[in-house]
Amino acid sequence: MSIVTRPARVDPQPARGRARQTEVGDMRDTLVLNASFEPLSTVSLHRAVILVLQDKAVVEQAHPGLRMRAAAVDLPVPQVIRLCRYVRVPFRRQAPWSRRGVLARDQHRCAYCGRRATTVDHVVPRSHGGADSWLNTVASCAEDNHRKADRTPEQAGMPLLRQPFVPSPTDAMLLGMRAGERSALPEWLVARSAA
Repeated sequence: MSIVTRPARVDPQPARGRARQTEVGDMRDTLVLNASFEPLSTVSLHRAVILVLQDKAVVEQAHPGLRMRAAAVDLPVPQVIRLCRYVRVPFRRQAPWSRRGVLARDQHRCAYCGRRATTVDHVVPRSHGGADSWLNTVASCAEDNHRKADRTPEQAGMPLLRQPFVPSPTDAMLLGMRAGERSALPEWLVARSAA
């Protein structure tokens, strides 16, 4: 069940076929909604297909023009699935902190210069009592992280372009999705998570 194809014409050129496989291989995350349409998590494409085939979920939105085909199955490639039964989840006021989460929250942009960020910087350095928390960490490029060193932004003369914030669990999950996958989500879902 790993065949993913586009309907329409068959392309005899192998280079294009490889490009199509890469395109599908790049789709790592499928958004999972609770039966009440609330975002729960993201899962791999493989796991999403299994949930749909086991009738535990339905496809709410598919990648346009992509289908998965096997002997007795013809299924759109899921981008958003919704569970058929409601799953009770414990209430979380905020998302757990992580370096990956900070980079996703700041959209991989340096908080000091705006260039591509690859590291996480502590606004108040750990040596001065700064914690690993949403409000004390920002995404940073390696150059600015090194230049700021063991000082606060004020001491280094490096003002923040934007202030760090604590994302909600739903925001953190949606921000963790890659930009292309996030932009393809239904408008009602993105608006609901912003509320």
